Amino acid sequence: MKKVITFGEVMLRLATPDHLRFVQSATLNATFGGGEANVAVSLANYGIPTEFVTLLPKNDIADWCIAELRKYNVGTNYIIRDRGEGRMGIYFLETGAVARASKVIYDRASSTFAHIHPGIITWREIFEEAKWFHWTGITPSLSQGAADVCLEAIKVANELGITVSCDLNYRKNLWKWGKIASEVMPELVSRCDIILGNEEDAEKVFGICPNGVDVKKAKDKINAEAFKSVCEKLQTKFSKVKKIIITLRASINANYNVWGGCLFEKGKLYQSKQYDITHIVDRVGGGDSFMGGLIYGLISYPTDNQKALDFAVAASALKHTIYGDFNIVTLKEVEQLVKGDGLGRISR
Repeated sequence: MKKVITFGEVMLRLATPDHLRFVQSATLNATFGGGEANVAVSLANYGIPTEFVTLLPKNDIADWCIAELRKYNVGTNYIIRDRGEGRMGIYFLETGAVARASKVIYDRASSTFAHIHPGIITWREIFEEAKWFHWTGITPSLSQGAADVCLEAIKVANELGITVSCDLNYRKNLWKWGKIASEVMPELVSRCDIILGNEEDAEKVFGICPNGVDVKKAKDKINAEAFKSVCEKLQTKFSKVKKIIITLRASINANYNVWGGCLFEKGKLYQSKQYDITHIVDRVGGGDSFMGGLIYGLISYPTDNQKALDFAVAASALKHTIYGDFNIVTLKEVEQLVKGDGLGRISR
């Protein structure tokens, strides 16, 4: 089976335990995470061979990170180790509760990955074994070099006929290197086959809003049909794109969300069921778990958009019950939830 290749920065994650605030906590729990690495872990869990491509420093923390990725069967053959000291990016997480939102603080400026530049990754060699390439909007937000390498990879993938997917993943706090997302993303996205986003991504990056709905006022259920207009506008803007997927989240509070999604192709909108997630353990990585589930579904059920969408939404609903960025659920667990078994009975 040919591989799925993902490309981006993986970071050290330092999180306060037990919903403590930063000023309260004497300890921080250390794990790893990053959009594209999270997708690779999900796919590897489902039995899809993957390779995660990134640039890491030569130090013990990066060694630890690579060991963690290998533990989850993610391919690390094309991780480049920088010759200098360098450092990994870090993000700090304070997990909110009820009316108090979670908070993320990034410390990734001038990381080893931010200094990446075209010509150092052998994309043609990497893509020889590939059928799919995935990137997110986080990568080009980090530096001019990261944006250039992302475009370099996409162009080679296009030449070789490899499916290219993108999670728009707009992060306003990351676009600091001189250009804004709306200046960089259109060229990258125009070369993609599949794009995933939410209503904020489409609005902030491309100025596209759903007709006649204010998502911020959605208290419990979101009408997926209202987002058909977003998909239609994105399709008009990016003619190469075959499928457009929107994740739908209504936040009742920090611990209770309603979660679903829709998929648009050739004028038809597919809608998932919506899950009431009433006791969220960790929502960080929820969109990445959706993307991992979606890629698995589109590979495994290439003629059944509904089945692929249902798998993605169920996979990401389960992620909200898993601590850390990685969605370490099994294929069987996702399939059981798709079938309606969400009671959480003990498995004996």
